[in-house]
Amino acid sequence: MKTENPVIEIQNLVRRYGKHDAVDGLSLTVQPGRCYGFFGRNGAGKTTTIKCLLNLLRPDSGSVRVFGLDPRKDEVAIKSRIAYVPDVVAFYPWMTVADTLEYYASFRTNWNRDIEADLLKRFQLDAAKKTTSLSKGQRTQLALIGAICPEPELLVLDEPTSGLDPIVRREFIETVIGAYQSGDPGKRTVFVSTHLISEFEGLIDEFTIVENGKNLLTMEADAARDRFKKIRARLPQETKLNLSAALSVKQSGRDVEILANGNSEQLLAELKAHKPEELKIEALTLEEIFVASDVLKKATT
Repeated sequence: MKTENPVIEIQNLVRRYGKHDAVDGLSLTVQPGRCYGFFGRNGAGKTTTIKCLLNLLRPDSGSVRVFGLDPRKDEVAIKSRIAYVPDVVAFYPWMTVADTLEYYASFRTNWNRDIEADLLKRFQLDAAKKTTSLSKGQRTQLALIGAICPEPELLVLDEPTSGLDPIVRREFIETVIGAYQSGDPGKRTVFVSTHLISEFEGLIDEFTIVENGKNLLTMEADAARDRFKKIRARLPQETKLNLSAALSVKQSGRDVEILANGNSEQLLAELKAHKPEELKIEALTLEEIFVASDVLKKATT
C-alpha cells in the first residue's frame, strides 16, 4: 500500500545571512489535511523557512520537500498546487481589484468564481477600485481572495490577518479558512505563521514553536493542552513552596500559579497537602504555551 507523501517535509534546514544562522537545523513534517501552526518571535526564522519552501531562498544545507518534490527542481509543479500570502503584499498599481483577480486567475487551471463573488461581498471590496487606493487591510483581503479562489492543496500564510480589523479577521479565520479545508476534507492543508495564535486556536491541529531558527517544541494541539496545565491555588497562609517538578512557580502572598508539564496530578497532590482554600486547574491555550516557551525548554530536554 502506497503511503501518501507529507505535504511539507523539512529536514535539518540551515539558512544563513552572512555569519548569522536565520534557520539552524530545523526539521518538521506536515501531513495532508492539517492546519499547522508555525509560531515564533520576530526574527525566529519563520519567514526565511517559508521562503525556502517556495524556492525564494536557497538553503545552505538540509532538505526541503513539498508534496515529496524538491522546490529547486520542481518549482512549477509545486506552485501550481499551492497559494501563498506573504506578510507584505503588493499589486500592480494600474490594476483594479477585478483586474488583479482576473490576472491571478489566468495562471490557474481552477478558479472558483462563486468564492470570489462571496468573498468580495463579505469583505465589502469594490471590484472597480484601483489597488493603489486600497488600505493595508484591504490589500490583505485582496491577497487572501486570490489565495483561496484557486482552491489549492496547500495554503501558506505568513501573518495572513495583519492589518485586518478584529471582526473581519475573526470571520476570515473561522469561516473562510474553515470552509476552505472542509471543501475537501483530509486533502487541503494550511501552514500558517502568525502572532495571533488565540484567533487560530480552534483550527490548529499541530504546531511548531521556533526560537533562533531551531525547533523548540512540536506537538499535536490536543496533546499539548492535555500535557501543559495551569494550576492556581490560594493557601491558608503564606508558605514557601518547593515544587521542583513544576515548569514554573509564581507566588504572591498566599496565591500560587504553577505550570505543569504532564505531571499535574503529582503537583495537585503536593498542593492539597497544604490544605488550600481554593484550587483550580485548566489547560493552557496555544497562545499561553507560546508565551511560556522560555520555560518550555525544560519540557524538551
